Amino acid sequence: MKSIIVTGANGQLGQCFRAIAKHNADNFIFLTLKDLDITNKKEVESFFSDTNADWCINCAAYTQVDKAEEDLGLAYNVNANGAKYVAEACLKNNMKLIHVSTDFVFNGSSNIAYTESEKTDPLSEYGKSKLKGEKYIIETISNYFIIRTSWLYSEHGHNFVKTMLRLGAERENLKVVGDQIGSPTYAGDLAKVILKIIKEDIRLYGTYHYSNEGVASWYDFAKAIFDLKDLDCKVLPIKTEAYPTPAKRPPFSIMDKSRIKEKLRVEIPYWRYSLSQAIQKIKI
Repeated sequence: MKSIIVTGANGQLGQCFRAIAKHNADNFIFLTLKDLDITNKKEVESFFSDTNADWCINCAAYTQVDKAEEDLGLAYNVNANGAKYVAEACLKNNMKLIHVSTDFVFNGSSNIAYTESEKTDPLSEYGKSKLKGEKYIIETISNYFIIRTSWLYSEHGHNFVKTMLRLGAERENLKVVGDQIGSPTYAGDLAKVILKIIKEDIRLYGTYHYSNEGVASWYDFAKAIFDLKDLDCKVLPIKTEAYPTPAKRPPFSIMDKSRIKEKLRVEIPYWRYSLSQAIQKIKI
């Protein structure tokens, strides 16, 4: 039996781990912000030294992309400094670290899927803060997995799928951006991959990409949500400039998943299949 710290336990991914833990023999230590503030170095050091854990899954993050443009201090403190403090504590206490990052570390100017070795160039402060966290981890510890993911959703918390289900039930039509391309990812699938790494004690450390298979625009994503839920709401595609936001989004954020599939022997579900599974669990 392994002992596993999960930070950010009230977030989407953290709650997926909570659900899985009910049927898992490992010892999970779920930490919310109230339990552990990862931006407090001394608090992190003290907790990790008192906890004889084998792994840490760092799900704690500042994820409000648009607010990060103004709330720089908190975004960088959580996504960069917090990640560094967790990595330092893992190193000191001989724990292995799995850290969740984002497709927003790329600028989206490519037209082919991004590999892990591609040049990073974030467009937003959120992306920059997450990239800085990645760099701190790489500089600090060797026993790490950084897993970049994209367009995360689940039956938990606030996300695009739940927003679309709510709006789709209220409105006759909805305008959704159709020129940003990515891969919707069910957090439950990502959680299973992370636990596979732990269960099999995989030590092929480094940076990996994980998202569900397939490609979609936000328009495609919304259309699929309404189709699967049989909602009579017409979706109208619009261009990015018609829906301005404080933070710039990468127009193309498809990530190449060859490395995680080959090295970790991971099978990845198609995004529409996972979406259909998740929608059955969502209650609005």
